[in-house]
Amino acid sequence: MKLEGVKVLDLSLFLPGPALTQMMADHGAEVIKLEPINGGEPNREIGPKRDGMTVYFANTHRGKKSVQLNLKTDEGKEMALRLAEQADVVIEAFRPGVVQRLGVSYEDIKARNSGVVYASLSAFGQTGPYMKKPAHDLATEAYAGILSVNLGFDGKPAIPAIPTADMLTSMMGLSAVLMALLRRKETGQGDYIDLAMMDSLMACVPNNMGSVFAEKKAPVVKDERTWGGYAMYNIYETKDEKYVVLGASEMHFAVNVLNKMERPDLIEFCQPPPGSTQEPVKAFLRENFLSKTQAEWIEWFADVDAAFAPVNDLRQGADDPQIRAREMIVEDDRGWEHIGIPIKFANEPGQINFKAPELGAHNLELARTVGFSEDEINGMLGKGVFGQQE
Repeated sequence: MKLEGVKVLDLSLFLPGPALTQMMADHGAEVIKLEPINGGEPNREIGPKRDGMTVYFANTHRGKKSVQLNLKTDEGKEMALRLAEQADVVIEAFRPGVVQRLGVSYEDIKARNSGVVYASLSAFGQTGPYMKKPAHDLATEAYAGILSVNLGFDGKPAIPAIPTADMLTSMMGLSAVLMALLRRKETGQGDYIDLAMMDSLMACVPNNMGSVFAEKKAPVVKDERTWGGYAMYNIYETKDEKYVVLGASEMHFAVNVLNKMERPDLIEFCQPPPGSTQEPVKAFLRENFLSKTQAEWIEWFADVDAAFAPVNDLRQGADDPQIRAREMIVEDDRGWEHIGIPIKFANEPGQINFKAPELGAHNLELARTVGFSEDEINGMLGKGVFGQQE
């Protein structure tokens, strides 16, 4: 696999860091998850469980090793530094300043491993006036202005369904780590990567900043191209209180749809620009879509060349034939479902190791690997360096 031989020490918790290192594990990296002694990774207890393990944890920690360490002990900190000494990559997602207090900062690890690629993921980054503010995904979306354009049917901000800041930072983090590893082949030097969730959000709206940059004002959301300004790029309710979407504003799609609906007179209103000039078509489509059920519209559109789709719920999405054909939902020998691997290489494809580690399952193995003697390990057990007694 592409990342075979790469060693990763993951100090992060919750979603962005674990998702990043999960992708690396799926492609062959050895990922060691360092978990705190007060219960370990929080997502071990968040959400529904299967046989004692949360789906959340299984979706973010498969194929990893787990070591539980008290970094406030000398031995715990030393073991963490020895693990980092052997690592190619270290990921952390504490609030700025915490890794310095714990003694596992980039500077601490670089002193023992000059080639390390060290990435810090945080809400606002390692600089700036918000650096020390506590925040998760939603707050960064609010500050960045993203939440202001994520409006429900009532025209008010709605909580986004996807933790956009978390996942964008995770995937940008993966890209950054791989770039640094690639460059290290030439220079022999590692690097420090400062990743902010708020930065990631701002980097992902290049197509929506027209009025912001050109006119120095906030956009009118309902008139924007990808936020409902086009009749042919919109969400419509059906007779059975479900929803469908038309998902492309190109004129040839409008021609196909409106001709079949016997309203060619409305085609001209689908011409750019988006906004109020599209309202006659929107009004017609709102009324017309209410005349049939979602299932009836699926059948009606079967032979229409248009970007039409039913709005599936998540269970329906997981069962969608395209999702299944692409192996984005897969099942293990127990019949448990898992999210698949989105990056599909022709050569050396990723492989899923469905087993997620029990808390601290690799404490002793990894302590021996980094050179602690049996007497030292027994002493560490007695001092609670590994949390609960093994």
